[in-house]
Amino acid sequence: MPPATTTTRAQFPSSPKGARRARHFAVRQLADWGHAPTSDTSGTTALIVGELTANAVRHGHVRGRDFTLTLTLDPATSLLRIEVTDAATEKHPPTTAPPHCPEGESGRGLFLINALAHHWGTHPRHPLGKTVWAEIPTT
Repeated sequence: MPPATTTTRAQFPSSPKGARRARHFAVRQLADWGHAPTSDTSGTTALIVGELTANAVRHGHVRGRDFTLTLTLDPATSLLRIEVTDAATEKHPPTTAPPHCPEGESGRGLFLINALAHHWGTHPRHPLGKTVWAEIPTT
């Protein structure tokens, strides 16, 4: 029988400090799951969590609402699913990443996620908000 899928979830304040705490939480959780902080899996996860949570803080912030980070490790598929849920219903990320790295001060997040993730996407959260997710291989 394959090992069981494991999920952890935590809520963070919708602030730059909350985004930083979420990134540290993800690296600690991966270490608990056997992926050292120096591993490719941990580094990729930290980068993706950093980008998704920064976007949640910058574009998905709703006063008085936190964002949620969910990590799901599926040993059967060797995939880690990273989900960031915020409360902003009216703001959605583009459905595709830019075809090349933007030259400006912002806009690189989805380009990086697209380059690092096996798959990524978004779906609405009811009654309000959205979830942006990315899946990365753990091998």
